[in-house]
Amino acid sequence: MYDDEELSAIREAKESWEAATLDPTLDRHGERKSRFATVSNREVDRLYTPEDVADLDYDEDLGFPGEEPYTRGVYPTMYRGRTWTMRQFAGFGTAEETNERFRYLIDEGQTGLSTAFDMPSLMGIDSDDKMSLGEVGKEGVAVDTLRDMEVLFDGIDLAEVSTSFTINPSAPVIYAMYVALADRRGVPREELRGTLQNDMLKEFIAQKEWVIPPEPSLDLVTDTIEFAVAETPKFKPISVSGYHIREAGSTAVQELAFTLADGFAYVEACLDRGLDVDQFAPQLSFFFNSHNSLFEEVAKFRAARRIYATVMDEWYGAEADASKQLKFHTQTAGQSLTAQQPLNNVARVTIQALAGVLGGTQSLHTNSFDEALALPSEQAVRVALRTQQIIAEESGAADIVDPLGGSFAVESLTDETEAEAMAYIEEIREMGDGSVRDGVLRGIDQGYFHREIQESAYEYQERVDDGEETVVGVNAYEIDEDTRPDLLKVDETTRERQLDRLESVKAERDDDAVAASLDDLRDAVAAGENVMPEIVTAVKAYATMGEIMEVFEAEHGAYRERIGVA
Repeated sequence: MYDDEELSAIREAKESWEAATLDPTLDRHGERKSRFATVSNREVDRLYTPEDVADLDYDEDLGFPGEEPYTRGVYPTMYRGRTWTMRQFAGFGTAEETNERFRYLIDEGQTGLSTAFDMPSLMGIDSDDKMSLGEVGKEGVAVDTLRDMEVLFDGIDLAEVSTSFTINPSAPVIYAMYVALADRRGVPREELRGTLQNDMLKEFIAQKEWVIPPEPSLDLVTDTIEFAVAETPKFKPISVSGYHIREAGSTAVQELAFTLADGFAYVEACLDRGLDVDQFAPQLSFFFNSHNSLFEEVAKFRAARRIYATVMDEWYGAEADASKQLKFHTQTAGQSLTAQQPLNNVARVTIQALAGVLGGTQSLHTNSFDEALALPSEQAVRVALRTQQIIAEESGAADIVDPLGGSFAVESLTDETEAEAMAYIEEIREMGDGSVRDGVLRGIDQGYFHREIQESAYEYQERVDDGEETVVGVNAYEIDEDTRPDLLKVDETTRERQLDRLESVKAERDDDAVAASLDDLRDAVAAGENVMPEIVTAVKAYATMGEIMEVFEAEHGAYRERIGVA
């Protein structure tokens, strides 16, 4: 972007500035710290100039919004056309209580629903299982059968709302329930909109919720993608998630690299299944964390789009624009929230949300200030949603497409992030002898990802403990008073009410129809066929979550036994 003569003049001017202006100031006052770095411990320079982006090619590296390489955004008008989808994670207690929260959020202006499930539902077991004791409805909504899904979306038009489901091992069952509910209500499947997290690779890397081993889990994810391409073309059957990788303690670069590697592994699994890349790739979505270092996060999002467009084109032969456009949801960093002085979290979340917007996210969840202490209260949820609305309507951040594009600092950080993330992806590909899919599976088996994340998490905590990393209210600016707000408490009768409904469903359903549907599912699993049609049939017969997932455990083995959960 600059010729050699211009760069030489800028270099000379910088040297003159350093000698005449900077050095005397440093001699008199110094700087606050001897070293400045991001949350990920990436050192940042004092000043960035055109020299730092001397190799930047505008057409190849930046381009224009809505055109390759999509560094500046996947849409030409971005938020000038419409703002990002505003989602707030909601789910607790029974389906009735969560339905009430859904309606509240819609009334407050939320534009998309995001569903949290309790631990038994996440792990594919029923509320009456002995392992569920003490967990029913505690950190999300309990869903055992299609009856719960019917109550959960009572009075909500499935054709009008976009719904996200944050669930993984048992994601195919929840997806089948949503499809079955649409069928019952006469909503065409092709009209369903939403996202299923359904990212099992990141579970084995970071979050550690699983039922069956990695390879059959990957096959099951591929079944959902194949089914979605044919049946629910507006619904995203997977949200490849870096959020939990970052929450486990990774750096921003590791989050980006491991997430994209997982995404490319799913691409290869679909290609092995015989699917055409331009058929399924437009239905892939991603999910990133947004942490406190604003410029690092913006650079991460921009680098993600550029890497994805290049790799989908050059490695996998994608031709359609939609196949090369990385579209993603963002959630502010739960890891950054503090139980101490929780109102400080409002400021943290605002910065993180702004980073997501400046980085070009398609969907955003803002954490509530009380989430380090409990499930969010209505007041905290409203403040979190209002934070997004203020950014959208009052800040001006949504009025300019890629407003930080061209910043010497942001472009330099974007280039560095891209290079370091690609180095990781290439390493993973080499581990798989040229296959990212095999490299990810091998990395999981050999503990590669765990070691990388663990080292980063340990190094960060050391910096906090040493006071090198400031966490306001925790290791600096502390106060000696109780700052806890009023907290949401889950009704202690939740379990009894959920068990009553489950017992009622089991008493009323056709047991022969349930048994027949589960037999058909067993046959499909054993034959290696796509299991989604059989799961839809089973949930329509009111087979339970646990009954369906037991079929997969019987065929593939209960992976949870390897870690002593069962």
